[in-house]
Amino acid sequence: QVQLVESGGGLVQTGGSLRLSCAASGRTFSSASMGWFRQTPGNEREFVAAISGSGSGTSYADSVKGRFTISRDNAKITVYLQMNMLKAEDTAVYYCAGNPNRRTTSTASTYYPYWGQGTQVTVSS
Repeated sequence: QVQLVESGGGLVQTGGSLRLSCAASGRTFSSASMGWFRQTPGNEREFVAAISGSGSGTSYADSVKGRFTISRDNAKITVYLQMNMLKAEDTAVYYCAGNPNRRTTSTASTYYPYWGQGTQVTVSS
C-alpha cells in the first residue's frame, strides 16, 4: 500500500515552532524525492520545501527560507518539516508529497504522484 501520513500540526503562537512529520509506507520511499506544500481556502496549493532522496539536496520557498528546515530519516522512512519563527501567514493545511521514482528535488506539485491527507497548522497572534 502506498501511503503518506502527516502529523504534528496544531495551534501555535506567533514566533513559536512546530515540527511536522510525514511517515511513508514501504521502503520504496526511503530514497524518494519528497516535498511539502501548503494550501489555504480559496488559494492555490503552494510549494514550501523539498528534499532529495539522499537528503543532501533541499529547496525552499522564499517565504520560508531561514525559518523552515526540511529533513529526512530514511531509516524511519520519514520526512520532517521543522518550522520556526512561525507567522500568521504560515497558517494553512500542510501536505506531504512524494515521488518514489525520482531522487532529485522539484518545486512543482505535478511532480509528485503521492500525497498525504494534510495536517492543519494554525498560527495565532
